[in-house]
Amino acid sequence: MHVKKGDTVKVIAGKDKGKTGVISRALPKADKVIVEGVAIAKRHVKGRAGEVGHIAERPRPIHVSNVQRLETK
Repeated sequence: MHVKKGDTVKVIAGKDKGKTGVISRALPKADKVIVEGVAIAKRHVKGRAGEVGHIAERPRPIHVSNVQRLETK
């Protein structure tokens, strides 16, 4: 993989094209990365034992070929 955790990247393809963020987690076996603030998915969470259900936002992994590392020089 050409990127690693902590790198600043720009999304070059997909619905979040043009956004930038920092890689919070790399998944090398799946060739995917999780970028903070990019590819946020909403999931409905059912309430349990007195808790109220809510909509949780979670970052989803995106393929490493859809990101470009930004130089920080």
